Amino acid sequence: MVTGWEAAVEAQIRSAQERGEFDNLPGAGKPIPGRDLPYDESWWIKSFLERERIPGDLLLPTPLQLRRRVERLPGELRDLPTEESVRGVITALNQEIVEFLRSPSGPRVVVRPVNVEETVRRWREERERAAAERVATATATVTGRAERRRWRLPWRRR
Repeated sequence: MVTGWEAAVEAQIRSAQERGEFDNLPGAGKPIPGRDLPYDESWWIKSFLERERIPGDLLLPTPLQLRRRVERLPGELRDLPTEESVRGVITALNQEIVEFLRSPSGPRVVVRPVNVEETVRRWREERERAAAERVATATATVTGRAERRRWRLPWRRR
């Protein structure tokens, strides 16, 4: 038996079908994604993270997030232009680590502040090494051009 409310809904659906509002919908005639996969209780979290492009690291507990940031620090510092900016990034990270150590929560994971001087020294060495490589590459390019010119000159004179 159809109630008055259900009949009204069915009437609206029928009129929408007649107007063609359900024609050519995206995904029509295609299989439902993930239908053949086993059931995953956290499917909605995974789909939300993927749809919104949120990194999965944000779901980690604070000490693990801090450890990851410490591990990724050299890559983050590589593109910074000045020593002041490098020191600023390290100081900010160390402040977060100290705040966490004052009132730890989550799993017991060892997280220590980063040694500023040691990290800045490594940053300088990396920049000097990269600059030396750029100079060597530029020198090799110029030398290669000069050698090619020497071989071309006798041919041009004839």
